[in-house]
Amino acid sequence: MADAIGLEIMEEEDLRERKLGDLHEISFADAKRKLYADRNFSLPGGESSRDAQSRAIKVINNILDQYAGKRVVIGTHGDIMTLMLNHFDARFAYEFWQGTSMPDIYRADFEQGTLVNIARLWNEE
Repeated sequence: MADAIGLEIMEEEDLRERKLGDLHEISFADAKRKLYADRNFSLPGGESSRDAQSRAIKVINNILDQYAGKRVVIGTHGDIMTLMLNHFDARFAYEFWQGTSMPDIYRADFEQGTLVNIARLWNEE
């Protein structure tokens, strides 16, 4: 997208995927369910939903402030995207994450820092 319209890509490290941690005692699916059910839970060496969401929301809020009224394209991972959307609307939780096809494209509309609409524009299915 940036190449097509002649803009520079700006990387934001805090939009990286959540560090899951040590899965030796739990399956991937069970870990994801537990991480979404208990926002403070983290696996050894991993990141809780609360911590991952907190770092990503700082970036999103900065983007919303800096580019108010403009269109912005953000590329990130499904889990961190779900946590970002969950900050604005609690319906975006484990079931939403599980339903993403990775990759997907969503359009999120904000007004004064409030999520007012979201639409799935494309998925790989």
